[in-house]
Amino acid sequence: MLSMVSKTVSQIVINHIATSSGSKRLLPQDFHNFELPDRRQDFIILDYYRSLGVLFKRCTLLLPTKERLKCIHRILSEVACFKFNGCAAPMQCLGLSCYGMILQTLTAGWDERECQRVYNFLCELTSLSRKMQTVVCSKPGSTRKLELRIRLFCRNVLLDHWIHQSDSAFWLTRILKPWPMVNQARLLYIIFGPTSPQDGLVAWQKMTESPADELSLKGLADAIKLLYDTCAKEWTADDIISLIDELSVVPREWLLENNAHLLILSGNSICFTFMASKAVNGRTLELARLVVFLALVCEKELYCMDWAVKMMQRVCQVFSTPGERGAFLENVANTFACVTMEMLQAVMSGGREEDNRGFLSLFHLVQAQAGFHKEVLRAALEVAAP
Repeated sequence: MLSMVSKTVSQIVINHIATSSGSKRLLPQDFHNFELPDRRQDFIILDYYRSLGVLFKRCTLLLPTKERLKCIHRILSEVACFKFNGCAAPMQCLGLSCYGMILQTLTAGWDERECQRVYNFLCELTSLSRKMQTVVCSKPGSTRKLELRIRLFCRNVLLDHWIHQSDSAFWLTRILKPWPMVNQARLLYIIFGPTSPQDGLVAWQKMTESPADELSLKGLADAIKLLYDTCAKEWTADDIISLIDELSVVPREWLLENNAHLLILSGNSICFTFMASKAVNGRTLELARLVVFLALVCEKELYCMDWAVKMMQRVCQVFSTPGERGAFLENVANTFACVTMEMLQAVMSGGREEDNRGFLSLFHLVQAQAGFHKEVLRAALEVAAP
């Protein structure tokens, strides 16, 4: 508290922390100690480093932003696990999370201009932009360890500790916006996409080879919602639609079921905006196919089927004439039949293991079609009832 009103005292505190004895006392480095049950040790050490962030915030209060950052970096640079490549076992390390907790506490309440300086400082310190350039220009998976390091640094240091969504959106925007849209999508997948349970590396083929579960898609959906819902001034609805479009071909075209599942998890507003864009641009066949897979995901994941019907009704209002609406609804009905035949052919031509998976998918599709049309009939009868 004294360091906030006295430059002399603050310098004494900083000098003490920078000494060997001060650093040893104030910077405990038990980042790999998991002896306590239920990961309670995680919360204890993270809370400690939050308090340490308060100390750094107070004892550097009288310094300009650039000098504050340099001063704190001099102290923290002695801790190997705070560095981008400092820890040999990053998946089992709390170091970057503790570093992120200090950063979050230090910059809380700062204006965007100062926070931009912090991001620039970190990029210069870690060569983060150059590392991102390497992964977005390389074949997905060819730099797997670097992809993992970027994911851990961005999540643990820059994104995961904020209380307010607007703060998280600010830092995510700093990461993505300097890049073209195609590279933004690649970075989004690296940072929030599914990972291998064995080694934590980015699972690039997850969306292209088989239907993904909710957990695999939730991180991406939450990131998209973050940018859309916080009304971040650098992002428009068209930007979000373009980002989803680019994301759905990373590393190559996704299964449409995974596209549909991502839209459902992204929320009503984003899902409707995405579908309405296709309607406005005359992409009715793509839209009809998307409706079918929305229904399939609702059936498989036990989501409410009437949601899919209501979403289709909303999209119908985007078409300007009854003829366009009628043609769209006819496409939806025909697409159910086409997708059913595609799955049936896959079952008939596949091996035994593929038969089992294919038959289960076909079963879910038939159930989805029945449930979808039941809700359509119910909605139609309610409108027709006197």
